[in-house]
Amino acid sequence: MKTVIIIPARYASSRYPGKPLVELQDATGTRKSLIQRSWEAASAVSGVSAVYVATDDDRIRAASEGFGAKVIMTSDACDNGTSRCADAVDKAGLDADLVINLQGDSPLTPAWFVEDLIAAMAARDDVQMATPVLRCDAETYSHFREDRLAGRVGGTTAVFDGQNRALYFSKEVIPYIDPDKADVPYGEVFHHVGLYAYRPGALRQYVGWAPGKLEKLEGLEQMRFLENGVPVLCVEVDGKGRVFWELNNPEDVPRIERVLKADTGVAH
Repeated sequence: MKTVIIIPARYASSRYPGKPLVELQDATGTRKSLIQRSWEAASAVSGVSAVYVATDDDRIRAASEGFGAKVIMTSDACDNGTSRCADAVDKAGLDADLVINLQGDSPLTPAWFVEDLIAAMAARDDVQMATPVLRCDAETYSHFREDRLAGRVGGTTAVFDGQNRALYFSKEVIPYIDPDKADVPYGEVFHHVGLYAYRPGALRQYVGWAPGKLEKLEGLEQMRFLENGVPVLCVEVDGKGRVFWELNNPEDVPRIERVLKADTGVAH
């Protein structure tokens, strides 16, 4: 399959304005912007034809072109990353069998997360859209709980059926687990990785639907597929001992930098 990765990025984030240009320091002391680290993570994925940054902001465009990224300018009317990917495909006339949305706040995304997602789509030509899920470890679960207790919106969790079809996504920690019924409750919670694979036809369908009630309530773009009866395949990925977390709030900067600084072999 001809596969392209698109990194949607916007400057006017309600929770963290200017987030794509926030700098993060790694083990070598090097400081790079969030969008550059996300682009480098995408560029490490094998079997991909091209990587693009999609944005409506000239500051992000200039920064991205400065570190060598291909940029597609999109409409400022795009209401989320999926819509921006669809707009990028349309505006640039991209010819691809598979479009990967690696969100611009996910610099810790290992290449194998994306590669596993591509492999799952290659094996299932009946699937229109898929996304990875990662079983929580103690540290990630503690981040979820810490954010909720502080009233912050952080990462997203997912629940799915026996055939790995998504039942629901939430910014709450789901499912609820009675601590008396599980020795390690965090092991029953799946962190939704902010990464999507779409057939081009699924993207075209998406922008033709109005946002549904659950999408609006949760603030989660992938709910639009579920609310319109399109199955979302959840692909379980292995963290291999590596911590994964997105940059959702200013409080996430030190969390991500701790991971970058602990990885002395970090390539991005």
